[in-house]
Amino acid sequence: MKKRFTLFTLLLSIWSFGLFAQSIPTPKSHFGFDIGDDYKLATFSQSEEYFKKVADASDRVKLVEIGKTEYGRSHPMMIVTAPANFEKLDRYKEISQTLARAEITKEEAESLVIEGKPVVWIDGGLHSTEVVGPHQLIETLYQLASRTDEETMKILDNVIILLVHANPDGMEIVSDWYMSEEDPEKRNQNIPILYQKYVGHDNNRDFYMNNMSEAANMSLQQYVEWIPQIIYNHHQSGPAGTVVAGPPYRDPFNHVFDPLIITSLDGVGAAMINRLHQEDKPGYTRLDGSVFSTWWNGGLRTTPYYHNIIGILTEIIGSPTPSSVPLVPDRLIPNNGTPYPVAPQDWHFRRSIDYSVSLNYAILNHAVRHGDELLYNIYLMGRNSIEKGSKDNWTMYPKYAKAVQDAFQASQKKKSEEDEDAVYFGFRSGIPKQFYDSVYQDPDRRDPRGYILSADQPDFPTAIKFLNALIKSGILVHKATADFTVNGKSYPAGSYIVKTDQAFRPHVIDMFEPQDHPNDFLYPGGPPIRPYDAAGWTLAYQMGSEVDRIMDDFDGPFERMPYGELLTPESKDLVNGSGYLLDARGNNSFMAVNDLLQAKVKVYRTTSPVNGLPAGSFYVGGAGKKVLEKAASEYGVYPIATKQPSGATEIKPARIGLFDYYGGSMPSGWVRWMMEQFHFPFELVFPQEIDNGNLNDKYDVLLFIGPGIPSQNSRGYSRRQPDAEDVPEEYRHMLGGISTSKSIPQLKEFISNGGKVIAVGSATDLAYHLDLPVEDALTEIGPNGKAISLSGEKYYIPGSVLEMNIDTNSPANYGMGETAYIMFNRSPVFKLAPNAAKMGVKPIAWFGEEEPLRSGWAWGQSYLKNGVTAFEAQIGKGKLFAFGPEITFRAQSHGTFKLLFNGLYK
Repeated sequence: MKKRFTLFTLLLSIWSFGLFAQSIPTPKSHFGFDIGDDYKLATFSQSEEYFKKVADASDRVKLVEIGKTEYGRSHPMMIVTAPANFEKLDRYKEISQTLARAEITKEEAESLVIEGKPVVWIDGGLHSTEVVGPHQLIETLYQLASRTDEETMKILDNVIILLVHANPDGMEIVSDWYMSEEDPEKRNQNIPILYQKYVGHDNNRDFYMNNMSEAANMSLQQYVEWIPQIIYNHHQSGPAGTVVAGPPYRDPFNHVFDPLIITSLDGVGAAMINRLHQEDKPGYTRLDGSVFSTWWNGGLRTTPYYHNIIGILTEIIGSPTPSSVPLVPDRLIPNNGTPYPVAPQDWHFRRSIDYSVSLNYAILNHAVRHGDELLYNIYLMGRNSIEKGSKDNWTMYPKYAKAVQDAFQASQKKKSEEDEDAVYFGFRSGIPKQFYDSVYQDPDRRDPRGYILSADQPDFPTAIKFLNALIKSGILVHKATADFTVNGKSYPAGSYIVKTDQAFRPHVIDMFEPQDHPNDFLYPGGPPIRPYDAAGWTLAYQMGSEVDRIMDDFDGPFERMPYGELLTPESKDLVNGSGYLLDARGNNSFMAVNDLLQAKVKVYRTTSPVNGLPAGSFYVGGAGKKVLEKAASEYGVYPIATKQPSGATEIKPARIGLFDYYGGSMPSGWVRWMMEQFHFPFELVFPQEIDNGNLNDKYDVLLFIGPGIPSQNSRGYSRRQPDAEDVPEEYRHMLGGISTSKSIPQLKEFISNGGKVIAVGSATDLAYHLDLPVEDALTEIGPNGKAISLSGEKYYIPGSVLEMNIDTNSPANYGMGETAYIMFNRSPVFKLAPNAAKMGVKPIAWFGEEEPLRSGWAWGQSYLKNGVTAFEAQIGKGKLFAFGPEITFRAQSHGTFKLLFNGLYK
């Protein structure tokens, strides 16, 4: 009887599970095709409706909106777990937050580990032409919502899963474009615009700044709300001759985060590769099998490292248009990077979906088996961070290892060359510990205990923007409720404090302190190994904020600000006056000035210092009171009441054209966003319009940011573009490129007739086409007697922060100090011909005698000595302003925004 009852119960369970699975709509029933079918892509609109259907049908799924996208779409996240877990969902979130912030005792943490559930984030679609990502998300949701096998049920019982669509706008743009072609074999992803409204692919470079809505939405969930223990970020494509690249990653890794991050990556990576091998899915590569490292900050999967979160990236092949695994002979040799090579073969979209789901399940199974470790380790890493920030600590930077070696070698020079024992001891038995102590007990080399951003600095609103970037990343900030003194310096109430004794200390250190990228060469004396992204980025430098580093423990009348609550400048009433001065040092002053100009209020710029404000500050008469009241209450711009200064010059709004091209320029897109934020009116300009001429009739200023201008010896700048007949009429005006034969003469005529061109980065090649007396400073004379570019073995500077000198007498530099931190990304550097001044060309920024590197990696800095970084050139009635460095870099380098803004008025 007992056996019959057990059998009946089993049959009933199978029937009920089958009934449950049938109640969850399949992807095919909704989309009309299976996920992974060749030549088929789902749009986001269709996907969003599917998410809603599954959430309505399943008690395992809760659909929430985490914000709006830049185009105003809903930004969805699906919370997936066992039905019983939803009853305690808020408690599980609270436990995850509490353990991550690590402000509890070890015993309390151990208790919460027992009570809690690990949280795993899985996303897809950030880079929208990488279409595997959003589609594996759909398939994963369906399988987690419908499957009743033991593995899935264990996952649901033991894990809180966050499935997040990373870029809804992009999926809509790419999928709609691909599916609009009736002939499947002609379907393509050659979209005419960026797949994120402003920044396209650079949306994965925004996760410590959080400028874009999508990044801010996700960071809020990652670092304030849920704080997952694992974040899995799906990308493509895998390296040629492989299927997928994943963890562990190649060196170097950043020196500020906890070593448990690296070893935890090993553990998760082992689970992933083992799963694929168990399922006979070859082609996983890792370590030096791919280019990905754990060095840089700012990516969706890399910023987690600085928050004690295991960040996972995979890059997989696959497209709805059938493709193939190419034959790469070296990839056929099994090694530690690629233990199970894949043979060259045809490849279909569904196989990439299957691989992705397997990898998701591998990570979720890892969370089931090691959930207690994941929860406790994030607490332990947080406690380690708090303890490091509570005492003297020396981060083991490469420069310190070199300092130890240098100290030892210097001591050897003082000894006799015949002292063989000392030499033997030094190189065979190690260096005496005293040399270690000379560096790692040096108080000047300690990590700071905290940072103070004084409220009385000239551009405090920008400092607040810097602090808000930190707050969006879950950093704890304090505010001074009264005046206070630290180390003999007085600070006013309203100043902000960021201490390092907090769980996310690695991110704090990384945002305030310089990065020290190791010299990384293929072999001694060989070419450099290119970092995956930037080598240095210190945000405090880029923002131009005044920061005091405090080396010893300090305290004061400090109020703890709530996690995730953004700061705003203090609202003040406008003082009475017949006229007002606005400080040229404040970026938000330009916002107020643009409001004034749009309101038809006259604005003037001073030509010399007035009332303690520098030359270039703005004067506004009483007619601007209403606009200035808004500036004082909302922008943190506090005008000084005064009479009109003598010599002030009226400025007027310029007609601004911002260059772009078919497919979209990311550097231009960042500037487009900046212009909107600071209220500059502008129009986009495409190559055909430039070729058509009469540019002075429409524009006063043309901006060329980054790519688009042909290189020095090229006849034109070309990008792969579709034929005009294959593009809808509304996008055809975007086609084309800048040519030396047609476009350059039009630009020269525009400047000669009184126009202004501002060129940044590689766009400064325009100077060579205009035959200006400037040369590339980063060359040497080759065997044939002609100048050739410096080799990588001699000179190499990837994205890093350098310091340059500023000509403070130039109106182009109004509001700047005598030096400025710049983002230098393989940027142009110039030297001027002896007759340059006579020909109307003069430098406005340059490197000095000293090595300029402040954060990152620079090899061969001697070649930069006295190099010109920016110049202006008078051409006929107009001017060219050329800035080699990235003065608008990813809308992060607020400290150099004024170098652009000053040129945007008549």
